Amino acid sequence: MSKQKIIIIDFEILYDIFDEVKNLLNYEIFKIDFSEIEKKQIDIEKNCIFLTNDIEKINKLNNFDTKRVLELKSLPISFTKLIEKINLFFLKINFQLKSEIKIKNYFLNLNERSISKKNKNIKLTEKELEIILYLSNNEKPKSILELQNEIWKYNDDSETHTVETHIYRLRKKIQNIFDDKNFILSNKKGYYL
Repeated sequence: MSKQKIIIIDFEILYDIFDEVKNLLNYEIFKIDFSEIEKKQIDIEKNCIFLTNDIEKINKLNNFDTKRVLELKSLPISFTKLIEKINLFFLKINFQLKSEIKIKNYFLNLNERSISKKNKNIKLTEKELEIILYLSNNEKPKSILELQNEIWKYNDDSETHTVETHIYRLRKKIQNIFDDKNFILSNKKGYYL
């Protein structure tokens, strides 16, 4: 298994400390300048986190997902506590990765019941989450009847506008936050992503 990677952003003294004890750690340590993040999008591997003491600069970037950034504000801190904090952060990231699904240009978080793109995020209801998951797992459009049966467990002869209402509200949410009118599409055969 490859070592976990810690990338230290504009925090020279922290990098120097880690560099001195790197043989004792189970991490690979790298450093980058904030300007490197601005110039290009950094490829983020699964076993990688970023450490900084100034997350505000990073929050202003559009192309950088801050979920993997651990801000170290409460300094000084004992080295043991720092390692503990980093290990807990890695556990949290790994847990999130197992609950995140990529759909189109979005990330669906099953634990948080949310959908996100870049630095924008929307909370979803349980049914909205089920609709997105069901549609994403099917290549062909799904009819109102199929959605009623699979998500709401309604009988075939039920007369209801539940599906249309939920889809309408979900489309509106996504359009308002992400300015995306094409997340859920429809044709005469049904709804699809």
